[in-house]
Amino acid sequence: MYEIIARTAWSLRRAERILFITGAGLSADSGLPTYRGLGGLYNGCTPEGLPIEDVLSGPMLGRDPALCWKYLAELGRACLKAEPNAGHQAIAELQRLKPQCWVLTQNIDGFHRAAGSPPERLIEIHGGIAPLFCQSCGAESDDLEGHLQRSLPPLCTACGGVLRPPVVLFEEMLPEAAVERLHGEMRKGFDAVLSVGTTASFPYIVEPVLQTRAAGGFTAEINPTATELSPYVDVHLRGRALDILSQLLSHIAGD
Repeated sequence: MYEIIARTAWSLRRAERILFITGAGLSADSGLPTYRGLGGLYNGCTPEGLPIEDVLSGPMLGRDPALCWKYLAELGRACLKAEPNAGHQAIAELQRLKPQCWVLTQNIDGFHRAAGSPPERLIEIHGGIAPLFCQSCGAESDDLEGHLQRSLPPLCTACGGVLRPPVVLFEEMLPEAAVERLHGEMRKGFDAVLSVGTTASFPYIVEPVLQTRAAGGFTAEINPTATELSPYVDVHLRGRALDILSQLLSHIAGD
């Protein structure tokens, strides 16, 4: 493993434009549950007998907001109880060392921002868990914790409408600004792309890796298990994201 980490660190030192793609496996080291993969919370159906994709969907929020919010509340409570870990902090420090280092995250917990990743080089492709906003009048509420202690779904104090987080639910479109930002940076190309803690099940997660490797750049995956992306990367660093990212930072910052 030492040789693989050293090779990866060497590639990152040489690279100028770097992209970290992060998923639930990174925040799992903060105590948040992964959705799929090893120990996945939603590998099966919910107690209601429904796939999590149906429960956490835009149509379900409109049809049965209380049921949708039952699971949104689980995510919200988990995020409020946890905080960024050394993996998030290592990525933020690498962004400080590398001015053209970007983060594309599937996570909605806001931990990259909290760890110090520059917002201008952070693409939160699935949105975030807060602040809540009213679907009827648009009023915002920063009191996620307070709402989760009351009956669900949370309601707007101004008009009584149902509140929701600015997160992308299943069957909803990705935020246009985030997609345009990603495509704009992909057009510039990356020298290195690292997939961290994600099962890489979405095209917009896989494409930057495949594009970079096809152009001769360096690609790596950090994950305790193999994924569909594993055969297409230069190296697979098998282990916890927190540990491996900390070791990479040590190699790079120490030289």
